[in-house]
Amino acid sequence: MTAVDDLWYLGDVASQAAERTYHELADSHEDYVEFTRHRSVPRPRFRTVAERVRDNGLPYGAHTVVYRPSGELLLVYHDDVGMWVLPGGEVDGDDSFRAAARRELREEAGVDADYEGLGILGRAVFHCDGRETWGVLPIYEARARSTDLEADDPDGEISEARWFDELPEETRDREQLLEWRERRLE
Repeated sequence: MTAVDDLWYLGDVASQAAERTYHELADSHEDYVEFTRHRSVPRPRFRTVAERVRDNGLPYGAHTVVYRPSGELLLVYHDDVGMWVLPGGEVDGDDSFRAAARRELREEAGVDADYEGLGILGRAVFHCDGRETWGVLPIYEARARSTDLEADDPDGEISEARWFDELPEETRDREQLLEWRERRLE
């Protein structure tokens, strides 16, 4: 087997893990927004993503769309991405996806929230040299218990946390967040 074949095999194994994770989440939740995002990546990035997905089905970890009773949504500014994003990150050890999302929310924004279920279920499809693999993007919904913000990200990727009534144009997954808000909060 060549190195190229190994990469494609890894992609297939990752896709199988993503399929299991997707169905576990979809079967245990109702009434969530769904989307699919496609991205072409170079071989080294394809390998990195496939290795992450192989472990638990997730390429980027678990995230939270958290809102205040007034309807404002919390976003954090991710310096490496150069965009406002939902707080979230990698799943550590035996953490559940929801526990990881909660931990990351506290670290990146200093907020506690009451989790209500799965708000958005995304699929991230990665393309490389005519092949693909994919992973699941679980985004939990939660109502903020505390609303004072303090970005104290131990990874140093998040520089600011802010509540938004009007989402900035440079918000990742902006359309899906607006659809979620329309379904849930208005």
